[in-house]
Amino acid sequence: MAKTPSASARKLVTVHDQKLERGGGGELHQTAAGDTPILTTAQGGPVADDQNSLKIGSRGPTALEDFHFREKIFHFDHERIPERVVHARGYGAHGYFETYDSLAAYTRADLFQRAGEKTPAFVRFSTVAGSKGSADLARDVRGFAVKLYTKQGNWDLVGNNIPVFFIQDAIKFPDIIHSVKPEPDRAFPQAQSAHDNFWDFISLTPESMHMIMWVMSDRAIPRSFRFMEGFGVHTFRFVNAKDESTFVKFHWKPKLGLQSVVWNEAVKINGADPDFHRRDLWQAIQSGNFPEWEMRVQLFDQDFADSFDFDVLDPTKIIPEEILEPVPVGRLVLDRMPDNFFAETEQVAFMTQNVPPGIDFSNDPLLQGRNFSYLDTQLKRLGSANFTHLPINAPKCPFHHFQQDGHMAMRNPVGRVNYQPNSFGEGPRESPRQGFRSFADAEEGQKVRLRAESFADHYSQARQFFHSQTGPEQRHIAMALTFELSKVETPVIRERMVAHLLNIDEGLAETVADKLGIKKLPAPAAAAVAPRDDLQPSPALSIIENGPDSFAGRKVGVLVSPGADASLLKKLQTAIEKEGAVMEVVAPKVGGVEAADGSWIEARHMIDGGPSVLFDAVALLVSEQGAERLTGEAAARDFVADAFAHCKFIAFTPEAVPLLEKAGVDAEADEGLVPLVDAKATKAFVETCRKLRLWGREKAVKL
Repeated sequence: MAKTPSASARKLVTVHDQKLERGGGGELHQTAAGDTPILTTAQGGPVADDQNSLKIGSRGPTALEDFHFREKIFHFDHERIPERVVHARGYGAHGYFETYDSLAAYTRADLFQRAGEKTPAFVRFSTVAGSKGSADLARDVRGFAVKLYTKQGNWDLVGNNIPVFFIQDAIKFPDIIHSVKPEPDRAFPQAQSAHDNFWDFISLTPESMHMIMWVMSDRAIPRSFRFMEGFGVHTFRFVNAKDESTFVKFHWKPKLGLQSVVWNEAVKINGADPDFHRRDLWQAIQSGNFPEWEMRVQLFDQDFADSFDFDVLDPTKIIPEEILEPVPVGRLVLDRMPDNFFAETEQVAFMTQNVPPGIDFSNDPLLQGRNFSYLDTQLKRLGSANFTHLPINAPKCPFHHFQQDGHMAMRNPVGRVNYQPNSFGEGPRESPRQGFRSFADAEEGQKVRLRAESFADHYSQARQFFHSQTGPEQRHIAMALTFELSKVETPVIRERMVAHLLNIDEGLAETVADKLGIKKLPAPAAAAVAPRDDLQPSPALSIIENGPDSFAGRKVGVLVSPGADASLLKKLQTAIEKEGAVMEVVAPKVGGVEAADGSWIEARHMIDGGPSVLFDAVALLVSEQGAERLTGEAAARDFVADAFAHCKFIAFTPEAVPLLEKAGVDAEADEGLVPLVDAKATKAFVETCRKLRLWGREKAVKL
């Protein structure tokens, strides 16, 4: 499948007065031109190729002797003290993984041998670009890292909530992260990709276009960790007891369905509660509403890999679920928060190379580089080779080795012998039968720095993703691109991105160009491989198409005033809790209000601190006099106006109509406004909320 690019596949382009040579995979190589300096290693050695790591054959494994990649990734891994360079802001929880049925036919991994097997787990969710102090609702990829403490050692499935990535080769990882981080001369913007450096890099990196569609979609602003998918990203291998290999891709499907927020809402949530995702996970677990995901796997053999339209080793590509249905193999339940955030969530060390016997790697060059990099990262961040001694990182199965001493050693070999082989019959020994065995794949080829030709199609799956979205989701992608590029100060970068968008969807490109004031569309970007238009939409890629069938796990904010109907409030609470959702009361004062019958209604939020962006739906239970007072409060008007603008369902008592009107909302505007008159109406409101949003309202709102 992999071929050396022909001369005709290589073209010269000029960008920013630099002479760049485009390889067969669409990547750009700078050549010596004029006064342009030559890239070198830290030792001063000239670099011939900064785009590709050294591999055995264009699709083969990465060679250990690649000193340039080693130096580059080594320095990148050691850039920060002591915060993580990426995924700095994270939150975690304990739980377990339960296997459905034996997978012995595919893998000898112990956790997949017995139905009902429960394996302890720790999961860390995170953003990628921001620092520890950034807010939860930044537009960003979300890390979804799972540590399973199996009986054969720890397995770290270190993935994201998006199944593809920006780059195809790990040698470019420092570059993509440098570009998205705060610009080094000014140290801003924080946790944002809306700036020149990021879009400059992206516009010069065609392989990123598929990922850009995902990141500009609502996937990048999830409503909750509990409502997002997780992916292993790469192609791995299952290896069974006969040393037979099956390729595998890992998926985590949330039990509560998918859900995101809109951008205007995300901005306001960050202001109202920058710890929104953390608080949501904490409250869910502490209240006994344990989040749950189902692990599903896509299993395929070499024949499928060879016949698939795209290279399964390319981390910028997916295998659509409609082509290869993911098979459920187990469930992940989070049921306990850490006892101490620092000791567990902050000190946990994930490494892609941590796999038990029966799980192995493919030659995906991004995965190969991650395997090489993560040990450096943990050593730098945790300060000692003994980071595995920390309880959160230590295996829960028996373990024996001869590693000793070093900073903060908490255990050492006991006795005389700390080596093997030895004459005394002491200490552990290797086990060819039970130990890890790499799949004996045959590799051949020249040692080259080259991107496989099979990696060269950068637009077709990006187009497929966009066409798989519903109308509202496509509008959100266009709005996101427009906002991000509006913050780019260099016109040529904006124009280059529009040129790429023309290869994805002409309507999308025209919309973005019009919003940016680009009067004349540029020519479509040169494509190493012509984009395909025959890929069928994949409904599995849409959030709206994969929402829940209930309102369980969601939250309703109920705005009350003095003189509210306590009986109706109780009926509403009963209907909400019966659905498996949560009700929180918002009042003019945080202590609460006195109801019409003289009882006291406790409130969780005061109106200034409990905006509607914190809830999935809202209800207005106010008296006539209370509504009159609330119409004079900006926070109350915003509570209503934002809920309407964000397409949420709104229940209201007849007395609340003046508040609706003052907020600019017609009580009869659409079916998303539900009058509350009796217990039957409360039930109908909750059932209506199962749709989560009334997206048909969005065009009228023009947010």
